[in-house]
Amino acid sequence: MSDMDWVFNAGRPCLHLVNTLRSRHLPEGIELLTGPDALAEWLELAGFGRLSVTAAQVASAKDLREAVNRLLTAKPLAADVRLVNDALAAAPKPDRLRLKDGVLQREASAPEDPVATAFAVLAADAVDLATGVEDIRICAADDCGLRFVDTSPRRTRQWCSMSRCGNRAKARAHYERTKNR
Repeated sequence: MSDMDWVFNAGRPCLHLVNTLRSRHLPEGIELLTGPDALAEWLELAGFGRLSVTAAQVASAKDLREAVNRLLTAKPLAADVRLVNDALAAAPKPDRLRLKDGVLQREASAPEDPVATAFAVLAADAVDLATGVEDIRICAADDCGLRFVDTSPRRTRQWCSMSRCGNRAKARAHYERTKNR
């Protein structure tokens, strides 16, 4: 997969993850997280670095993605809240202070699983978004369905991006208005 297939214009990292399942209007959608290599590429492009990923972690990413989608755009299930909270539990622990021979020292926390840490960051972003005031929208294009945060001044943004869907919609509308002239 090339990085041209990934979309990072949703405005929030957790929505970037949600948008790894495209065309949700289709019965099964179009899955972009097709295996460990795809998830590793997405994580790297999302800013988490190049990580080694297992098939089990791909399944966990998909589960987290769908839980976050329901939390933000539908009626969440108790299982969704539990799954997000479980992902949060893997968040990196802060360093601690210790006093050794009268000198303050930083005691680093034990190394965490970097993929689980990435999932914890995404889960924390989802919690922040779900409990915040930002408006979450679904692209109005019939063949899209990407999720995004509406940061437009009047909160009236319709498309995931002007270059992706907005331009096509405006071109179709213009064609329909002018075709019989």
